[in-house]
Amino acid sequence: MQENHLFEYAVIRVVPRVEREEFLNVGVILYCRKHAFLQTLFTLNEERLCVFCKDIDLEELKKHLAALAQIASGATDAGPIAKLDIASRFRWLTATRSTVVQASKVHPGLCTDPLLALERLHAQLVL
Repeated sequence: MQENHLFEYAVIRVVPRVEREEFLNVGVILYCRKHAFLQTLFTLNEERLCVFCKDIDLEELKKHLAALAQIASGATDAGPIAKLDIASRFRWLTATRSTVVQASKVHPGLCTDPLLALERLHAQLVL
């Protein structure tokens, strides 16, 4: 029997007008220390987002989401934050921000396979 391991996750959301506190879930970031796993999974439904906020710059938003994924993966060309250890990168990525791209509060869970947990959460919370 496979052992369950603690993981932490946050939902990545787009908040076009921060003062209104309305948001659209676009991705999930999941961290599992035991598996040294930190990964993001995004789905940007452009049509839905444009109905929600017609003035959003989709290309700029895509760049921000790509930067989050690069930092999570520790890409060598993703700047100084990407060079931090995996736990520090997760904490930085999920820190409270008052910007267009935000993370929800961090939530815990148990899994045997963090990639399957990420895909399940993505399907439940984003799609």
